Amino acid sequence: MVAVAVQYASRARFLPPRPAVERWVEGTLEGRREGADLTVRIVGREEGCRLCERFRGSSRATNVLSFPFDAPPGAPAGEGELGDVVLCAPVVNREARDQGKPRADHWAHLVVHGVLHLLGYEHDTPAAAERMEGLERGILARFGVPDPYEVRDG
Repeated sequence: MVAVAVQYASRARFLPPRPAVERWVEGTLEGRREGADLTVRIVGREEGCRLCERFRGSSRATNVLSFPFDAPPGAPAGEGELGDVVLCAPVVNREARDQGKPRADHWAHLVVHGVLHLLGYEHDTPAAAERMEGLERGILARFGVPDPYEVRDG
C-alpha cells in the first residue's frame, strides 16, 4: 500500500489537487515499489530558499528537492518509509509559464522526478540522465503528459 501525505505550505494561485499528486506518486511507484510512505510538501519561496541554503548551499529556491529516508543510527530501518519530496510552488509555476507548458503537466513531471530520486535514480552522468529521463517519459505518458524534455517551438 502506498501512503502519500500531501502538505500545502504555499499560498500560490495554482497548486495541484491532492488526488492528482497521489496519482502521480502511485504511478511512479507502480512496478518499482510495492508499498511506501512518503510526504510531498509544496512550499513557498521562503521555505524553498531556506531548504536550498541548508542542503544545497544555494540561496536560490529550486523546483524540487528529494530527501530519501535514512533511519537514525541504531534505529530499525522503516519498512515502507521512502522519504520526502519538496516542491517550491512559485518556481514550478514560473518554469511552466516560461517553458510554455501546462502547469499541471509540469507539476506532474516534477513530482515524478522527485519520487524517482527517492527510489535512487539520478541524473549525474549522461547514461544515468538518459535512463531517468526515459522513465519519466514513460510514466508521464500514462498520464497523458507529453515528453517534458522535448524542445517546443515558442
